Amino acid sequence: MMATNMMISNPQKIQEIIDQCDTCYVGMVDPEGKPYVLPFNFGFEEGSIFLHMAAQGKKMEVLKNNPAVCVAFSTDHELFHRHDQVACSYGMRYRSVLAYGKAEFIDDYDEKVRIMNVTMRKYTGKDFTYNPPAISNVCIIRISIEKIEGKLSGYF
Repeated sequence: MMATNMMISNPQKIQEIIDQCDTCYVGMVDPEGKPYVLPFNFGFEEGSIFLHMAAQGKKMEVLKNNPAVCVAFSTDHELFHRHDQVACSYGMRYRSVLAYGKAEFIDDYDEKVRIMNVTMRKYTGKDFTYNPPAISNVCIIRISIEKIEGKLSGYF
């Protein structure tokens, strides 16, 4: 029996995959046209991915120069094989999502608090209160998703 790959477009199935991930990988293009990929904790809500980061550093320069990004999510990794003595029969099962969009810097204080709580609910299940310097000093980015696609790989 041959393992197959299947594309997913159902929003609920895509949401399930994203909900299983604790890290996303954001692909960017630096000013020299070279790829630059970093892992992030994230929040996700109805067509937007939220990131928070320090307000300085290479990622800030890269995103200000070119806001186009590709965000990768991957979960449920499991090695499989059809025959344990045949290397080419091994593969990896996984579920993944790719989301494409543009990074937008959020400056509004109340929106930054709301977005921080979207992210914190993902990891802790609860909302928090924040002191003003903490919110003022964090950079919040919203990626409005322009295209999203999911994939099941290695399933029979």
